[in-house]
Amino acid sequence: MEPITPTAPRPVRRTVFTQSWLDLAFVHWAVDPGLVAPMLPAGVHPDVLDGATQVGLIAFRMRGVGIGPGPAVPYFGSFAETNVRAYTVDDAGRRGVFFLSLDATRLVPVLVARALGVPYSWSRMSVTDTGAEHTYACRRRWPGPRGTTSLLTVRSGAPIAEPTPAERFVTARWGLHLSGRGGATAYWPNEHDEWPLHRAELVRLDDGLVAATGLPAPDGPPASVLWSPGVRVRFGPKRPVPPA
Repeated sequence: MEPITPTAPRPVRRTVFTQSWLDLAFVHWAVDPGLVAPMLPAGVHPDVLDGATQVGLIAFRMRGVGIGPGPAVPYFGSFAETNVRAYTVDDAGRRGVFFLSLDATRLVPVLVARALGVPYSWSRMSVTDTGAEHTYACRRRWPGPRGTTSLLTVRSGAPIAEPTPAERFVTARWGLHLSGRGGATAYWPNEHDEWPLHRAELVRLDDGLVAATGLPAPDGPPASVLWSPGVRVRFGPKRPVPPA
């Protein structure tokens, strides 16, 4: 299995698209890997740290999505997003994430992403900042469950000079595992600078997105809360995940 490294262990040699992830709140809960395993595609398994895996609620601003190395797409390339994700490893030993759900405000990118196998939903969303407090609101429009909401406020604090192994585990992820057509599974690699992470405090959470994936609603406080001003990201070509 590949190590968890602060920058990508495999450089992206050909850029398929670029984007910036900005003003991110990371909220995570430790869960039994057995709850996550049935939700993952063939050839992909829960990644485990200290006997547990993690489920993350990640809210942020997407900015400047561009095709290939070219300029950002106007208007449609910038939107708010909230995703629920699991942490995965495939049979080739590549660590990544698997999206249980993604909500975004622009319908056209949602439709394009769904055609590529990324399970986006179209939602009303907002991101507001009041000093060090950052609030992310979401209400799902389509395809459902319609009306599912999430309201998250975090207060960002001091920069983290050296992330803990658990903080690396949930942020240093260099690819996506995707369910493809016909049951095939793909791995979509990415690279970016090391995350500039900050300590954060959970001020408010009223979330239905995690439970809408089919997982139990989080019970108790999160295992970790982080905030980041963000990074610019490059994605390479998708690669197949070999069958078990």
